[in-house]
Amino acid sequence: MAIYEQNNDTDTKWGKGQLQVMIKAPRSDKPFGYCDGTAEDEQSLITMAEREGVSRVEIMRKVLKTGREIWTIEGEGMGGEEESPDFF
Repeated sequence: MAIYEQNNDTDTKWGKGQLQVMIKAPRSDKPFGYCDGTAEDEQSLITMAEREGVSRVEIMRKVLKTGREIWTIEGEGMGGEEESPDFF
């Protein structure tokens, strides 16, 4: 269980298929993190979002052909189009 912040290293690991889930905010193409996709990861993301003032947190999942997933964190109070959650 771990949430990894988006950076060059994690982008490379995602590209090589070493990370299972890309985490994004609504209306943003750029990921803000990655994780392994465990139930603990999901709960950690919900807790982090709630700490940032997001309510009614939902994780929308898109399964890719590779079996990996893209999770989009949605909820009330996520901010504007260009704003990503400040979880890190």
